[in-house]
Amino acid sequence: MKAFKDKVAVITGGASGIGWGLAERCAKEGMKVVIADIEEPALREAEKKLKGGGATVLTVRTDVSKFSDVESLAQKTLDTFGGVHLLFNNAGVQPGVPEGKPLWENTLADWEWVLGVNLWGVVHGIKVFVPIMLKQKTACHIVNTSSMAGLITEPVLVIYAVTKAGVIKISEGLYLQLKQMDSSIGVSVLCPAFVSSRLDDAGRNRPAELQNPPEKAEQTERPSLLSELRKGDWKTLTPEQSAEIVFKAIRENTFYILTDPLTSTLTKQRADNILQGLNPEPPHFD
Repeated sequence: MKAFKDKVAVITGGASGIGWGLAERCAKEGMKVVIADIEEPALREAEKKLKGGGATVLTVRTDVSKFSDVESLAQKTLDTFGGVHLLFNNAGVQPGVPEGKPLWENTLADWEWVLGVNLWGVVHGIKVFVPIMLKQKTACHIVNTSSMAGLITEPVLVIYAVTKAGVIKISEGLYLQLKQMDSSIGVSVLCPAFVSSRLDDAGRNRPAELQNPPEKAEQTERPSLLSELRKGDWKTLTPEQSAEIVFKAIRENTFYILTDPLTSTLTKQRADNILQGLNPEPPHFD
């Protein structure tokens, strides 16, 4: 997909972070922008900003973990703009638990919440929007947001990494199936390292029925990969810089979108260990 002007873009999780950067970029490309997000105040602010710049915008409160919400998002998009050409399955959360917490101490609510948004949200987006795109018989593109965590050995945020690895596998399968059909729908998977966002504060939108009881005061964080990375001199991209990389990839029909050389380095470490028959080990930075 190379032409964007007057086309329709749908961005889930589009009111902040990576999604907001994509929404801004879509508007700059002259697209009609549909922002889906669970956070209504952020949606109103995003709509105000984009409309203030002259963009054509539709905002829809959407919980991507609910299939009915994604169906409603698609219907409102079609009713308003008549089609969809660019889909960003971007909404994502991570559990607000101490880093390095043992996997067996995560609650089932942690699993249900993160799987619901990060994995089922992508499944719902594909299930609803791909048939629409196929009927249009025009150039379209889907970008599913994964993470560096989905590619590397991740001993810290395991639930999050599970969902992001799943997004990669879904994206690979979708790409191959559409290619076999000689479809005009392109697919990419975005695997960012560090991008400015409110992901660490995702718990602000966690459903009441999936909340955990308060952690004990004496519980402390243990050394982790994430804390070590935060000490390093790794570049954190702005949402705008991330969007620039994404749009370049869409124009070039690039499938794997890696935003940082760190991702390539750590992914190679994991692949080398697998090919050499070695056991898993935490990433290291030589």
